[in-house]
Amino acid sequence: MNARAILSRTAALVAVAVLGGLVALSGVALMGDLGGGTTTVVRTSPSPVAAAPVVGNNGLSVREIYSSAASGVVQITSTSGSADNPSGSPVSPGQTPAQPQQALGSGFVIDKAGHIVTNYHVIEGADQIEVSFSNRDTMRATLVGSDPSTDIAVLRVDASPRGLTPLEFGDSGAVQVGDPVVAIGNPFGLARTATAGIVSAVQERTITAPNGYPIDHVIQTDAPINPGNSGGPLLNQRAQVIGVNSQISTAQGANGNVGIGFAVPSNTVKAVVAQLVSTGKVDRAFLGISGSTVTEELARVFRLPVDAGVLVETVGDGTAAAKAGLKAGSDTTVVAGESYTLGGDLIVAVGGKRVASLEQLRDLLADHKPGETVKVQVYRGSKSMTVDVKLGRQPAQPQG
Repeated sequence: MNARAILSRTAALVAVAVLGGLVALSGVALMGDLGGGTTTVVRTSPSPVAAAPVVGNNGLSVREIYSSAASGVVQITSTSGSADNPSGSPVSPGQTPAQPQQALGSGFVIDKAGHIVTNYHVIEGADQIEVSFSNRDTMRATLVGSDPSTDIAVLRVDASPRGLTPLEFGDSGAVQVGDPVVAIGNPFGLARTATAGIVSAVQERTITAPNGYPIDHVIQTDAPINPGNSGGPLLNQRAQVIGVNSQISTAQGANGNVGIGFAVPSNTVKAVVAQLVSTGKVDRAFLGISGSTVTEELARVFRLPVDAGVLVETVGDGTAAAKAGLKAGSDTTVVAGESYTLGGDLIVAVGGKRVASLEQLRDLLADHKPGETVKVQVYRGSKSMTVDVKLGRQPAQPQG
């Protein structure tokens, strides 16, 4: 099994369990691709991996991209559990007070107002956050808001607009396999390091957020990224941000980068950041089911009424789906090594738009807000029916 590593570096290097199993985003739960017991490993030294060089055919060279964007990339140091015991908890005689813990990551400026994007896991639980700029200035930052479900946080520094270099967001939906990319960050504290590679995969990749929900459509890259790169930008040939570097995958026993990194796509980041800057939080509609994508083989073997859609396998108690009367499955079977629970409703459309997969269902639900009512078309057996569902609010962590 691979271990997918979150890329911040803590002062006391630790292994942290990533939530596996049942996960959900925008209302639909599914089995996480990492499986239960997946381990997030923070390592101390990278393995050198040869990445494809970026050659600017119709875009900028690596040198030009770095020259354009590096000054907008920052180093972030978050401190939790400061030595003066800010919680006020009594310390027993002879007991040594807890030492402060630090996490090191990256981020980038997005506007002249001083807003900075980073990963949520870089600043999670921090009592103090400091941001270091390319001119070696270090400033205290305040947390504007965070979204554990996408591993994104927004900070703000009180800096002169003239001293800030905002980076521009690109369109992650236009990214294709083979596109050259550059990552800039602070691996192992080595400030504003640039590495280059290509886009290895898009769209079909899903990673697990710190709170257990899936992050869809992440960009996979072979550009070397390591602990300390978390929150830094993945840039296209126009020096635009197309992703926020968040996780790496390492084989068991491997040490450091092996050429498989993942970035949260910029289109997701833009939507999340807009809400965080406006309200300090992100509200997501929640349906309250777990399910599986219908495959052609599954549809053929069990003679399902359609060959695409989402099987409703479980329905959470008290959720929007339960209140609307959606039916869960009851019969477990295995097809091509995959486990399915049959006998429940089969979702084929939401709001009049076709649903062919779990990822597509989450995308459609993301267009709605908690409290909105949507029409969900399902097959119950061979009968097609439409159910009105008043969407709930996504809980802080996946249920069940």
